[in-house]
Amino acid sequence: MRSCVADHFLDATIILLAAGEPSTAQHACRSFLEAQAASGSTLHMSVEGVQEVLFHRMRMVDRGTAVAEARDVQEMVVLHRFDEGVLQTAISLVATSTVRGRDAVHAATAIRAGFDAIVTTDSDFDGIPGLRRIDPRDT
Repeated sequence: MRSCVADHFLDATIILLAAGEPSTAQHACRSFLEAQAASGSTLHMSVEGVQEVLFHRMRMVDRGTAVAEARDVQEMVVLHRFDEGVLQTAISLVATSTVRGRDAVHAATAIRAGFDAIVTTDSDFDGIPGLRRIDPRDT
């Protein structure tokens, strides 16, 4: 597993909450992202995570803004592909834990990329074998 403290694998919720309506989660997510940028940390995401950001932002802002935001996310993270290996791992996670849908894809991508943690506020990631959740509200 990755031992580099500066690398973090993000769930789409971190970006979505940082860009969304004011809340305690928004402040924590923005603070986490700002701290990582200031420290020069490397952030990672699944390509499916960027698609999720685009999908949700299109419901909140106009199409052009949503596209620009998705492109900004692409530029700020290292993207990891959704391939057959990720799909097989995601299916295995669904079979052996309570994770579902896109969360399984994000978790599988993180695991296959060598991460043992994912940054998210989403408790649906709790209990995934081989992956612990880091909640920015707890840091």
